[in-house]
Amino acid sequence: MGKDSFRDAVEAHRLDQALEAFAEDAVLHSPVSFRPVEGRAAIGALFTVLMEVFQDFRYTDQLESEENTRALIFRARIGDRDLEGLDLLRFDASGQIRDFTVMVRPRSAVEALRVEVGGRLAKMAAAQP
Repeated sequence: MGKDSFRDAVEAHRLDQALEAFAEDAVLHSPVSFRPVEGRAAIGALFTVLMEVFQDFRYTDQLESEENTRALIFRARIGDRDLEGLDLLRFDASGQIRDFTVMVRPRSAVEALRVEVGGRLAKMAAAQP
């Protein structure tokens, strides 16, 4: 699985393939939660919700480092809020994502993200036995 596989899968709305880009013990740092999301399964649950919440999601730029780090700049909407964000991906030696940090602006979009995603995740958790 190459380093481009995550971006390609997200842009094609293929959640299963996007998740394959993550190491099993990957960690995701959210812009709205102090605690990181740990593990591919938990990241998958979050991405399921994000794919529902984000409208018109698109990557606009890609920045590379000489190390195993990549930044993907994106734009999207949540309801009537336009947002801009950055996905910071750090890869392990095998090319899988081991650390994923999301940053979003402006503050009003971060708040909309917190409300929409938080509510949906709470409903998912309540529905599980």
